[in-house]
Amino acid sequence: MKILVTGGLGFIGSHTVVELAKEENEIIIVDNLNNSKEEVLDKLEEITQKKFKFYKYDLTEKERVEEIFSENNIEAVIHFAGFKAVGESIKEPLMYYSNNLISTLNLLQVMKKYNVKRFIFSSSATVYGDQGKEKYSEELSRGKITNPYGMTKAMIEKILEDLYASDNSWDITLLRYFNPVGAHSSGLIGEDPKGIPNNLMPYIMKVASGKLEILSIFGNDYPTPDGTCIRDYIHVVDLAKGHVKALQKAPKGLNIYNLGSGHGTSVLEMVTTFERVNNVKVNYKIANRREGDLPEYCADATKAFRELGWKTEKTIEDICRDAWNYEKNLL
Repeated sequence: MKILVTGGLGFIGSHTVVELAKEENEIIIVDNLNNSKEEVLDKLEEITQKKFKFYKYDLTEKERVEEIFSENNIEAVIHFAGFKAVGESIKEPLMYYSNNLISTLNLLQVMKKYNVKRFIFSSSATVYGDQGKEKYSEELSRGKITNPYGMTKAMIEKILEDLYASDNSWDITLLRYFNPVGAHSSGLIGEDPKGIPNNLMPYIMKVASGKLEILSIFGNDYPTPDGTCIRDYIHVVDLAKGHVKALQKAPKGLNIYNLGSGHGTSVLEMVTTFERVNNVKVNYKIANRREGDLPEYCADATKAFRELGWKTEKTIEDICRDAWNYEKNLL
């Protein structure tokens, strides 16, 4: 199958390209390199021993999207491209709404023109908001969302639902991720955010490597076993395999799946596991709670297992080992 992967040089996109390549798919990558690096393309070709057609284009430029579809007989699209930092989205809401919505609308309009109607969307568990649950299932409605990044994901989901309602010949899959972490076991690709990391694991790695001085753990007085927040961390390779399963096995129509482990790990547990597995010290301090952080947030991923035959295989230890292996290669 000929598949267009948008944001294919980013963290999740690049790992998905690797898994797609194992299935003898022909992959076209488009990425504007806003939060990725062109050298990732070389790493992907080294891992897979395959060549990929790459477009350094921005999807907000519709004529560029048109060019990709006119030059390639694309059969399906997996859409990762988009701005993704929660904090930045609060500071720059217009930038987030403009980029994430316009790029997706351009993509869908050109797909419609070329009669390409298989679409997998990289959504997020943030669309559930805070509904006071420990585990979130797909039956729950979208909740009250607290930041523009999450709102763009919810708005795109709604756009896709309306598109399907207007034309049910589309096959659309919404994949709601929980907390993607880790790296490829080769150490060649992983998460390397530009600037100060927004997420826990990249921050742990920067402190462990000496690039940052200390990790702040926001609150140790939550109603959890060790007082720190609990999240559902999923190895990025497991997550990537979820996209392959969705492409192969999702039923016709519009489908929604959570991709998570179904198990929670506390912030402190993640730090201590990282230290133990890698025999390295992570300096940390307890800081005040952050506004909007929930005590516990995990996936009910039974639907993905039941319908796609997908479940996570890698452990928290695997996550910590693979992430550090990648970080060491950056030193």
